[in-house]
Amino acid sequence: MSGATSTSRSRFDSGPGNAMNKLQSAQEAIASLESGMTIGIGGWGPRRKPMALVREILRSDLDDLTVVSYGGADVGMLCASGKIRKLVFAFVSLDFIPLEPYFRKARQNGDIEIMEIDEGMLLLGLRAAAMGSPFIPTRVGLGTDVLTRNTGIKMIRSPYDDARVWVAMPALNLDAALVHVDRADERGVCQIKGPDHYMDDLFIRAARRTVVSCDELVATEYFHDNAEESRYVFWERSATTAVVHTPCGAHPSSCNPLYGIDVEHFNTYAASAREEDGWQRYVDEFVAGGEEDYLNKVGGVAQIKSLPAPVY
Repeated sequence: MSGATSTSRSRFDSGPGNAMNKLQSAQEAIASLESGMTIGIGGWGPRRKPMALVREILRSDLDDLTVVSYGGADVGMLCASGKIRKLVFAFVSLDFIPLEPYFRKARQNGDIEIMEIDEGMLLLGLRAAAMGSPFIPTRVGLGTDVLTRNTGIKMIRSPYDDARVWVAMPALNLDAALVHVDRADERGVCQIKGPDHYMDDLFIRAARRTVVSCDELVATEYFHDNAEESRYVFWERSATTAVVHTPCGAHPSSCNPLYGIDVEHFNTYAASAREEDGWQRYVDEFVAGGEEDYLNKVGGVAQIKSLPAPVY
């Protein structure tokens, strides 16, 4: 089935990280993944992407990945590094830079296998996986080239009196999901306080294991003692496999309301795609030295937290 794995999946099958204390380093969390996996990446374009975890993948030996994403620089960097075999996506954009530059290169060069679908179809594929269903019927995609370009997506006739033909959007079963949140505790309770949690809850429910990076690590009492804070928790802690404390771990994407998009850094990143050996120079300056070095190179935590929140 296109875009799906055949692995038996349960959101409670979270492996050795399913203890009360789920804290791990980024290195430990990424070391639990394997080449060839199907990995979903939460966030949306340049907004609340788990970029510290993506940078850790860049430093790892992981490759041959199938990536499912509403893509931004996460997809572009993994394309530039040759980590992606197949990409399942609805768009790959930095918003103010409409087409992510390294994704553009990979797509134009035919370096990756693709499954390009509508934003709603991607949502339904994740929802089907989260429900444990092989597909969800939908009218989305009817009469479009989404179906002619993705011959693995099948049609199904309604068993009821209407006898209508529907698109059977297949489940996008994930081996792992990577998301970034505002706050988490060591048990895996996670909070997203921005204006939109996007599809992160579906990525998590569609995955066998989930690695969550957080800007702030809080005590369990933070949620127990304040019902208002608990209103921003969108999945059960049992669905979280590992928690990685990474201040400013979404940078250069935003984590609204904590910090906005780093437009200057994205411009530097995009410019590297136009330069000979630009990617290697970007890696040498911003990736190879580790996360502490990265934060120093981009101005530090205080500078990042001064970035204004985007207005849409």
